[in-house]
Amino acid sequence: MKQLKYSRQRESIKSCLMSRKDHPTADAIYASIREEYPNISLGTVYRNLNLLVELGEIQKLRCGDGADHFDGDTSPHHHFICRECGCIKDLPLSDSEKINQMAQQYVDGTIDSHITYFYGVCGDCLRKTS
Repeated sequence: MKQLKYSRQRESIKSCLMSRKDHPTADAIYASIREEYPNISLGTVYRNLNLLVELGEIQKLRCGDGADHFDGDTSPHHHFICRECGCIKDLPLSDSEKINQMAQQYVDGTIDSHITYFYGVCGDCLRKTS
């Protein structure tokens, strides 16, 4: 595999994402990175995020809201998405392998991973409507 040239901007993008728990979009990361790199372009942020996804250093989440969200946690875990405010929260469920095994009975082939999104209304949104 080709060796990547070190990039301060890429490292800053990755650091920014690793320090967050809110699963930001590229636009949100761009807004954060611009404080440190005022001349960085949105295209550079997108290219570096996609490169980090390809390298397996971050995850890209497609949650159905039309925007890609990014997660610095690459360990196996699921996500909860609030239908009201759109927040995304990690669900560290430990049964990932069991789900793969359960699904395997319906597949002519092999299952080695999966992505699961749980949808509902978060506690903050529920309290707002009470």
